[in-house]
Amino acid sequence: MITLKSRREIERMRVAGGLVAQAHQLARSLIAPGVTTAEIDAALEQLFAQHSAIPLFKGFPGEVPFPAVTCISVNEAIVHGIPGTYRLQPGDIVSIDTGCKVNGWCGDAAWTYPVGVVDDEKQRLMAAGERILEVAIQALGTEKRWSGVARQMMREARSAGFSLVEQFVGHGIGQEMHEPPQVPNYTSASVKGEDFELRPGLVLAIEPMVNAGVPDIRILADHWTAVTADGRPSVHFEHTVALTNQGPEILTAGVGK
Repeated sequence: MITLKSRREIERMRVAGGLVAQAHQLARSLIAPGVTTAEIDAALEQLFAQHSAIPLFKGFPGEVPFPAVTCISVNEAIVHGIPGTYRLQPGDIVSIDTGCKVNGWCGDAAWTYPVGVVDDEKQRLMAAGERILEVAIQALGTEKRWSGVARQMMREARSAGFSLVEQFVGHGIGQEMHEPPQVPNYTSASVKGEDFELRPGLVLAIEPMVNAGVPDIRILADHWTAVTADGRPSVHFEHTVALTNQGPEILTAGVGK
């Protein structure tokens, strides 16, 4: 069942969202050639600890529990990349996804960052991913149902010549990281049952993942990292967004800035 949030609850979520934005700003300051993804993760874990925030990702159940407070996915990795010994290289793109709970309420956001100067395809892909997220947030305030938002996201991706990943979706968020509803970035006959009405009080983690080539994925042997099936790059952009009587409000404002 979808739980609508009160104004007071949304403001509590904004606190968690603000800390997630701080985490992204810290991560962005650390991104440079030679830095390991584990070093970035450790810095964000320390930040959350300093604010008595509960990391949402570390220990998340799966075939093996997720071992870090961030998902760090480089180049062809789409999502759920495990931080480790990989050292960032000039021309990489790195998607950082993280979330935390503060005083019982959650925030979650992802962004894709360049490592130095990146090639034209990666520049266009990052611009398209950011634009698709912007289109979705704007449409949240004008459409009546989520399927209308998803149609606009699909149209934007196709016009840019890229593909939206369909195996992963966004989600409702509140006192738990994953709450109803599921929030697909596309619409088709197969997802009609996942459509829902857009009403004030809805808080969603909207997170398009966009591939330069085919939308297909494969999962690596670590049981978590999803990569593009054709080895071409991918980007991931996500905000926690509340729909209010005044329109959409980004609760993770500052991410990517």
